[in-house]
Amino acid sequence: QVQLVESGGGLVRAGESVRLSCAASGRTSTIWTMGWFRQAPGKEREFVTSIRRGVSSDYAESVKGRFTISRDNAKNTMYLQMNSLKPEDTAVYYCGASVNYRSRGSISSDYDYWGQGTQVTVSS
Repeated sequence: QVQLVESGGGLVRAGESVRLSCAASGRTSTIWTMGWFRQAPGKEREFVTSIRRGVSSDYAESVKGRFTISRDNAKNTMYLQMNSLKPEDTAVYYCGASVNYRSRGSISSDYDYWGQGTQVTVSS
């Protein structure tokens, strides 16, 4: 089992930055892929970014150049640095983890564990 806890959300203005954290505990050595997804009110959960064993990463087009994912394996923590935030980035952000080496980072159903989510609100 893996437990995930997000932190770092809040209310910011457009153009500002926020860093989210996702602390993993339990059988963290079994994790292959970690990722961030978000869900805005009335919308489906959507892929934001993912990182595979700290090596390769992938980003949704809407956040490329603004968001950066990183993973500190020693601390079992994943981060999402979000810069140049826009009102359309407002959502609940969830971190996920997959223990399957075949997992596709952008597909939410490939993830085995999820955090509780953290709200990010960007005002215009």
